[in-house]
Amino acid sequence: MESYEVFKEAFKNCSPKAVAAELGVSLSLVYKWAQEQSESGSGSRNPLDRVLEIIRLTEEERIIEWLCEKCNGYFVRNPPTSCEQGFEVLPATNEIVSQFSGLLAQISQAALDSSITLDEAEDIREQWDRLKCFGEGFVRCCEEGDFTKMEVDKEEGKKDDQPRKTLY
Repeated sequence: MESYEVFKEAFKNCSPKAVAAELGVSLSLVYKWAQEQSESGSGSRNPLDRVLEIIRLTEEERIIEWLCEKCNGYFVRNPPTSCEQGFEVLPATNEIVSQFSGLLAQISQAALDSSITLDEAEDIREQWDRLKCFGEGFVRCCEEGDFTKMEVDKEEGKKDDQPRKTLY
């Protein structure tokens, strides 16, 4: 979906006039945000395009993370996929079930003493994020029609040296 299409959909729920008034911009500008940019002058570079450009220029994911947090969510990066025909769906399905089972076991172990420490919560979050990432890879391979290139981290409890990609 293109950014102008997002605005078109959003304006089904909210009046462009109200948005313009609240933001202190012209109504015509707000309407242009919902139009595809063209050489004839229709459309305008909208706030979504500008935020995307800021993220590209700064290479700063915390902007996305902050937006997600303000909307009561969190950001998880989609895994890269380059699916090619091969359809090995059963091993991929088994891996998702296995990872989910491991997560539930970790939660059960942490809760044995009727409490969960901050360290245990962090470990649960990391495993949950890995599971979501793998699940997204699975869905993308479903959409692309292949499962042979799915990356699986089978090392138990491996700590990632990368900064966290989620907020909680």
